Parts: sequence; C-alpha cells; structure tokens
Amino acid sequence: MTEKNPVVVIGAGPVGLAAAAELTERGLPVLVLEKGDGAGAAVTEWGHVRLFSMWRDLVDPAAERLLAAAGWQRPDDTGYPTGREWVEFYLNPLARALGERVRLGTEVVGVSRLGRDRVVDAERAEQPFVVRVRTAAGQERLRARAVVDASGTWGSPNPVGGDGLPALGEPEAAGYLSHRVPDLTDPDTRKRYAGRRTAVVGRGHSALTALVSLAELAEQEPGARIVWVLRRDRVGDAFGGGDDDQLARRGALGTRARAAVEAGHVEVVTGFRTAELRSARGGLVLVDEDGRALEPVDEAVALTGFRPDLSFLSEVRLGLDPVLQAPVALAPLIDPNVHSCGTVYPHGAAELAHPEEGFFLAGMKSYGRAPTFLALTGFEQVRSIAAHLAGDHGAAARVELTLPETGVCGGAGLAEEPEAAEDVGGCCGPGAQEVELTGAAPLR
Repeated sequence: MTEKNPVVVIGAGPVGLAAAAELTERGLPVLVLEKGDGAGAAVTEWGHVRLFSMWRDLVDPAAERLLAAAGWQRPDDTGYPTGREWVEFYLNPLARALGERVRLGTEVVGVSRLGRDRVVDAERAEQPFVVRVRTAAGQERLRARAVVDASGTWGSPNPVGGDGLPALGEPEAAGYLSHRVPDLTDPDTRKRYAGRRTAVVGRGHSALTALVSLAELAEQEPGARIVWVLRRDRVGDAFGGGDDDQLARRGALGTRARAAVEAGHVEVVTGFRTAELRSARGGLVLVDEDGRALEPVDEAVALTGFRPDLSFLSEVRLGLDPVLQAPVALAPLIDPNVHSCGTVYPHGAAELAHPEEGFFLAGMKSYGRAPTFLALTGFEQVRSIAAHLAGDHGAAARVELTLPETGVCGGAGLAEEPEAAEDVGGCCGPGAQEVELTGAAPLR
C-alpha cells in the first residue's frame, strides 16, 4: 500500500522543514531530502542579508510546537534576523528535532510513478512515487506516498538577456557576472568593489539592496561607481510603497534607494534590454537590442529574478500555467500582469494540486516566475497540504493567515522579468542587508 510509504519532501529550507513538521504533527511518515550539507543551504548563501520579516512571521506553528518539546527558546518576535541567524537559531534546531526524517547530501535527480512513465494511465494513481536520488555512494530509488517539492529557485537565476535567454556572450562573460547581492561586510568583497564601476541589472528588492549597499560604499570609497540598468523605460514604482508598505523595512529600503539615486551616487539607464555582453579593456560592455553600448564596467551584478528548475520532474504530470510556470489554479492569484498591488490571496492544497495526484509544488518554486513570496505564504501552503494528505479536507480548505501588502499599485503589465521571492533588499544597519524571504531567495 502506498500509504505505508513516507511523504517525500524535496528541500530542507524553511518551507520544506515546515512541511516535515506539519506532516509529523499529523502522524504521517515523512522524509526530507536535501542536496546540501546542512539545513537551509540556500539561506546560508545569503546569510549576510537581514530579512524584512520579524521573527514572529518566520517560524512555522507546527515547527514551533515540535521545537518547544525539545526545549527550544523562541527568539524575540520583534527582531529581524539575518539569513545566517535564521539558520542558526531556527532551521538547524528544527532539522535536529526532525532527526532521521532529514537526509542531507541527497540530491533528487528524478521523480516518477513506479513502473509508469508519464504516458501510462493504467493504475497510475495506485502506484507509489519513485524518487531517484544521488548521494556520495551513488544513486538509489526511494518510494513515496506523495511528493512535496519545496526545493526553491535559488539555483536557477534568470539570465541578463532581456528576452529571457542568455545574452550573446553571456556564458563567456561569467567571470564578470554575479547573480548574488555582494556581501560588503566581507573585507575581500568590499575591496573588490571599491574603486570600480559596477552595473546592477534589475529592479526588484535584490537590486535595491545592491544599489543601497554600493552607494554607501561609494560614499566611503569615492572611486566606486554604480550604474543601474533597467529594462523599463522609466523607474516608475521600483522604489516600492514607502510608508504604505505593511512591511516597514521593505518600504524603508525603497526610500533609501531613491535617496541614493537622488544624491547622484547611482547613474540610471532606462529602456535597456541587454542583448549582448562584450569584453573590453579588462571589463564588460553591455549592449542592448538597438545596439546601444554602455561604458565598460568591471562587473555586472545581475539581479533579474529566478525561475524554477523542472528538469527532474519530466515524468510527472504537471499542470503549469504557460506564462508563470506556476500551478494553473494558483497562477491567476499571483500573476503580476494582473495584480499590481502586491496582494496575494492565501492558498493551499487545492490551488497547488497537479494532474499527478499526490504531487505538490510548495514554497518559492510554486510561484514559478512570479514575485514577492513570503515565508508566511509557504507555511500556510504546507499546513494545507499536510491536512489534505491526512484526510482533513476541512482544515486543508481553511485560510489561517493574512498577508502584508506592499502598498504599491502601478497598473497591470510588466515590461521585464519579475523578481522572485529571494530578491533581496536593503541595508538594515551596520554589516547587515535585508531580504523579503529566503530565500529566497528569492524563500531570495
């Protein structure tokens, strides 16, 4: 019987571990598979960044109950942790509390049904899932009753190219490109950007973070120069909702970025959709679709969002929106071409379901290419999924949270790739920057 098999959760990040806690509380066997060496591996990569959300919004309720039984002390609800602190004081203890339910160093390379490729209908729903994994010892096959893919999008940044494809010369220019907000608290990284010209490509929270951080560096190191490259024809609402944002630090980030631009620390280039990257004089030249070339830069920080990696799900029957690559029932609720005010309705198992019964995308990956994912959203998603898998359909359908709005209404329609949840933002104080989720980072 497939019910005897565990629910396999892919990814030991904030949402994946929350899913495990919710399933454990429901009495369902669960196995979390994480390709990294520790819990929150992606979060650790942006550990210098401080989140926009307070601790009160960063702890899953079922996870807290599990941790409390092990003697865990909850951090002050009003504090804003860095990614590193989130891992140290919450994700690592949660992984330890889950014990053998979490397997590290285990990469999922394929998901299918036992004895059925995606074409076969016969008795498909009665067959368990087969999860193919790769470890240091080789590959093995694990059986699962259901699969929750909470692997995030951190490993799949969007390219610099304005049409969604890598710009000409982009692979060859990898040495001059970064897809991460620079950690200017690190002396070597700070030295690398001091006295140099840096292009920041993108307009989400991660780009604003980089602008603020680099502008502060320019104040202290006059040789540092920053050019902000935007695909849209104007800056528009890129600075966010300011005082109207219900996440105060997220609003403050935009205000600080605006001040940096107005102070002349940042050169703004609009209507620039990169088509080619050329090397020149030991630097990089960005060229747009019309042949316009910018002055050479020493490095380009490409913060153009993320996209889901669906390569290992080729044998799963997914129901994805053709635009966002999000579940078809969820896509209308999060489509930035339609919703311009930063409002996302809470949702759960019903909206996250796929034609493949028992398979769910959760966390940032469920949003596909849509922006602005919050930890609270992921916790609500997996609470509902766990209830559904336990047969508690009333709880699965119930909404149990209210999400904060951005305070921005700018009209539907995007002229550029949206930033994902792991899009990071702002400096919160000495030696710290701010992010919307994990993420994402996106969950950055």
